[in-house]
Amino acid sequence: MNRQVLIVEDESLLVMVLEDILPELGYDVCASAGSVSSALHVLQSQDPDLAILDINLGGHRSFPVADVLRERGIPFLFASGYTQSILPERHAEAVLVAKPYGRSELEDALARLPPRRPRHS
Repeated sequence: MNRQVLIVEDESLLVMVLEDILPELGYDVCASAGSVSSALHVLQSQDPDLAILDINLGGHRSFPVADVLRERGIPFLFASGYTQSILPERHAEAVLVAKPYGRSELEDALARLPPRRPRHS
């Protein structure tokens, strides 16, 4: 079974590109969200194996989503035009893939993600 990915991205074209590339890399998209609030809503009912987060979602930073993912032990990467310096200290070590990125850059970034912490029952 392929690993389930949550996409948090407000550019629909990029969501479509990821929905095409990720299955080729052995991942399934379980959900996508275009805002912080919709991503947090998705996480109430979904338990993805990993997530790809755009940093800027309609003028709002995705860091609250990253906080929830980190609390739940779900690995994530940031995909953004920003550099690593924009990340708050609590996420300073997060994997960041620079936009625009291609399949190989995304594949390399996904390979650098830490394993998911075991789920607690």
